[in-house]
Amino acid sequence: MKTLYLDCFSGISGDMMIGALIDVGGDPVYLEEELKKLKIEEEYELQWKKVVKNGITSTKFDVILKKQHDHHHEHDHHHHHGHDHHHEQEHEHGHHHEHDHHHEHDHHHEHDHHHEHGHHHGHDHNDHQHHAHHHRTYKDIVHLIESAGFSSEVTETALNVFRKIGEAEGHIHGLPLDKVHFHEVGAVDSIIDIVGAAILLHQLGIKKVKSSAIPVGSGRIHIDHGIYPVPAPATLEMLKGIPIEQSNVRFELTTPTGAAIVSVLAEEFCTLPSMEVKAIGYGAGTKTFKDRPNVLRVVIGE
Repeated sequence: MKTLYLDCFSGISGDMMIGALIDVGGDPVYLEEELKKLKIEEEYELQWKKVVKNGITSTKFDVILKKQHDHHHEHDHHHHHGHDHHHEQEHEHGHHHEHDHHHEHDHHHEHDHHHEHGHHHGHDHNDHQHHAHHHRTYKDIVHLIESAGFSSEVTETALNVFRKIGEAEGHIHGLPLDKVHFHEVGAVDSIIDIVGAAILLHQLGIKKVKSSAIPVGSGRIHIDHGIYPVPAPATLEMLKGIPIEQSNVRFELTTPTGAAIVSVLAEEFCTLPSMEVKAIGYGAGTKTFKDRPNVLRVVIGE
């Protein structure tokens, strides 16, 4: 039975997941073609490249929102949250600096972003919004995925992950599922990350997913509703019933999209299972820390 083990020692986000699945043998060209079935390709472009994170060669995957120069990246973050971004940012900014991170590329973006953001906050969102559709609702996203014509397995996986996010956001904001607006999550990037993860898992023939405990990071993030502790409320809500791991990294290591993906897909949380290892992949995150690689390691085995 082909098993995928997610070694989330530095957290997990949507883009780290896709980067890792490409790195372990998923086909990015097939991914790009399949995603065209959503008929939103005028809103984004995809980029993937090899990067070295603290000595480990990994694949960095980015969703670049059109007309939004700099956003991708983070996407991961962002996605979801709008916040996230900020988070990062803030984080970055705020605190983090420590990390170098930002200092690589990411940073820039990040920074840029952030900066933008900084101010942005406000905007950002808007940006996003607009474009990204002014808030797609949960129903809009379900319709988009159901009408794309993916295989039933891909459709089911993607819808289950989105439902997890919709229910968490609804619970936190006190809204029924059909009233949830994914400003935070609706961004195109989370749609791409979630549907993309479903496409690549099925393309790789994965039958079972297991995961390590999930480090969430610490510190504070800036989300639409103000400054919150890490993990963000929706992230923590989705990790109910899952072992989380304390981490002294003052950063958001696991984003809402990452939490949704791992909570829906993993059927067991454990150390590396007994298996014959067939392939190993590393997906790069957007941050760079002094003393540890910000990557998601995935192992495929039988």
